[in-house]
Amino acid sequence: MKVIISCLNSKYVHASLSPWCLLAGVRAFAANEYDVCVRESTINGDAATFADEIIGEKPDIVAFSCYIWNIPNTLEICRVIKENLSCRIVLGGPEVAYRARDILEKYAFVDSVLSGEGEWVFPEYLDNIADLSCVPGVSYRENGAVVTNPERDYKHTPPSPYCSEFFETLGGRICYIETARGCPYRCAFCLSGRCSPLRFFEIEQVKADIIKLAQSGTQTMKFVDRTFNADAKRADEILLFIKNNYGKAIPESVCFHFEIAGEILKESTLAILASMPRGAVQLEVGVQSFNEGTLKKINRKTNTEKLVENVRKLIGFGNMHIHIDLIAGLTGEDLESFVSGFNTAYSLKAHMLQMGFLKLLYGADMREKSDVYPCSFSPEPPYEVTSTPWLSGEELAMLKKCEDALDRLYNSGRFLMTVEYLTESVGIAPFDVFNDFGNAVDGSKMRLCDYAEKLFEFFAEKCDREVLREKILCDLLCCSSSVTIPDVFKTGDPIYKKAKKYFTENVDKNIKIAVIRSENKVFAVNQGKQKNLRNRFDGEFYGIDELNKLI
Repeated sequence: MKVIISCLNSKYVHASLSPWCLLAGVRAFAANEYDVCVRESTINGDAATFADEIIGEKPDIVAFSCYIWNIPNTLEICRVIKENLSCRIVLGGPEVAYRARDILEKYAFVDSVLSGEGEWVFPEYLDNIADLSCVPGVSYRENGAVVTNPERDYKHTPPSPYCSEFFETLGGRICYIETARGCPYRCAFCLSGRCSPLRFFEIEQVKADIIKLAQSGTQTMKFVDRTFNADAKRADEILLFIKNNYGKAIPESVCFHFEIAGEILKESTLAILASMPRGAVQLEVGVQSFNEGTLKKINRKTNTEKLVENVRKLIGFGNMHIHIDLIAGLTGEDLESFVSGFNTAYSLKAHMLQMGFLKLLYGADMREKSDVYPCSFSPEPPYEVTSTPWLSGEELAMLKKCEDALDRLYNSGRFLMTVEYLTESVGIAPFDVFNDFGNAVDGSKMRLCDYAEKLFEFFAEKCDREVLREKILCDLLCCSSSVTIPDVFKTGDPIYKKAKKYFTENVDKNIKIAVIRSENKVFAVNQGKQKNLRNRFDGEFYGIDELNKLI
């Protein structure tokens, strides 16, 4: 029997883990021998072409992993396959596991839906394809009616998905590693706490997999554990293992990404993180909201004071990229509360402040208990909230434009000096900077230099025009070696050519400079150097008077 396991990734740079987990499960637990392979594509690829590729291999069974980002494309590919090939189509993954009956009633070309942990469920499905009544977690049709078998709990470490074929296809892409399954929390918007009780995988296998992946050519290894530091002792052991092997069995080019709960960080973990090599770690710290009432309503247990304290420590270490997030549309949070939380989050100075929007996932309490969590949301993936009793549709639309400006001005790392000047020297509230400009630009796509000009025009009347011009100019120089400087930011200062000649001859030919008359300084950026944690070239200020003596 020929079996193809597939998944559509959001981008080519991401290497999906789920199909390889299924392959490992078949090889470890199936009672019979199967001709099994993995075929991956992306949601940006041509659906018909990928379907034709699968059809050409004439499989007996095709299995797809389904998520909110790939479900429309996946269903279209399955439809084409079924129209042109007599085979069984089986779906699994969080986007279908909690709506199996709906999927089977709506899409005749889908034969079965799997729920639960695929490493065990899928091989049982293959072994019992003639009679699925005994297979846990399988939904299928029998005499025209949908039958759903109850799931089974698993307590063991699943087999490693990192086979030779995985590494052959990885090609240096971002890779994922799972060292635990489940979550200690039951947040109403999330599925992780519902999937299974929290359990940790065998530590020696985890360490072996870390080394294998680190030596694969990947530059980024992401831990998919929902709360990596749920067990502080175990987290410390893994971090120390990475630290002690970094630059040895682990190449110095690899960066490890962890999702953590900031408020439960132990001093031992903080100490290890502080000692990690620069750039070896990036942390995603879940915040969601600073509104205590909202957090309580969504079952999110967070000591916000401790969270703020620990995030400040992490950022202060200066050796890691720190990512924090907020979610708009949560229960009980109105615009005033969200704005207050945004300004608090911004004050932490994380390298990235993600402004997300609530998504009502199948299986999550916030979708299933509409009386407790009232809101309107899109019926199509990703099921994003469109209004709540506390946030109107107009307010959410406004926040979307604010998010666009936040990403382009701050998260991109492109306009940090400008934003700092506007918020700290001029005194404009952080939310107002992004919201006002974002809604003025209205999400329009434009070249970087044009965006910089719009930024200058919008804020020039609200502050010192010349200082603003200089801040934006400095930011542009830190962005890219190929950025075009608009004429509005050029002054023809007579010291420019002399300073440029001096730095080129005495420091580096890749130097770009700007004369900053408001501070009597020259700003020099060496674009031949490696970028920093904010994806910017570092710049240095030199006094004009001192430079005049040298040149």
